[in-house]
Amino acid sequence: MIDQLRADVPHEEFDYLALTAGLRGYARPRDRVTTLLRHQAIIRVKKGLYVFGPTYRRAPYSREVLANLMYGPSCISLEYALAYYGLIPERVETVTSVTTGKSRAFDSPVGRFTYWPVPERVFPIGIDRIETGDGRAFLMARRERALCDVLMQRRGLKIRTLGQLRTWLTDDLRCDTDELASLDATLVSGLARTWGSARLRLLAQLLQNRKASDE
Repeated sequence: MIDQLRADVPHEEFDYLALTAGLRGYARPRDRVTTLLRHQAIIRVKKGLYVFGPTYRRAPYSREVLANLMYGPSCISLEYALAYYGLIPERVETVTSVTTGKSRAFDSPVGRFTYWPVPERVFPIGIDRIETGDGRAFLMARRERALCDVLMQRRGLKIRTLGQLRTWLTDDLRCDTDELASLDATLVSGLARTWGSARLRLLAQLLQNRKASDE
């Protein structure tokens, strides 16, 4: 049973439709699913979403792909994206995303996934589709967008000057200064206009000043 399912499902992450399609030749497929789960041939990440267990895994599953599938529409952003790009030094275990839906958090056998709501007008700006190289892909915010999302999420921050912003970026968030210098101020300016945020306008100004000083 598991060998046939493994042959029919090409990727490590799959949904209930793919699972039942792989079991179409068996009677009482729900009972078969229960058996597969009990023997850890497959692992339920959340209702309707699965990965293969270690014995039958051909490659590592992608938590980034799972994050997109788990709750949507969504896009990986915030601290996880900043760490992914090397903008901050810390390893971020929780896969953080933004969504046009409600705020959600999922604790699963493959880790924790959180989703922070953003306005629909903001959601599509500064997002890339990243190919995994094996026919899979996931949506992730660009470096600039992820940083803007973090800055907007920290609502209690009292940042009103360039100096306060610079200190927060380098001392609190511990951003890599070389990476900061390479960020696209134009993209941040566009996000500032769309958000209507003075805080993001300060960030755009800081990046523009850095670029001007390097020229």
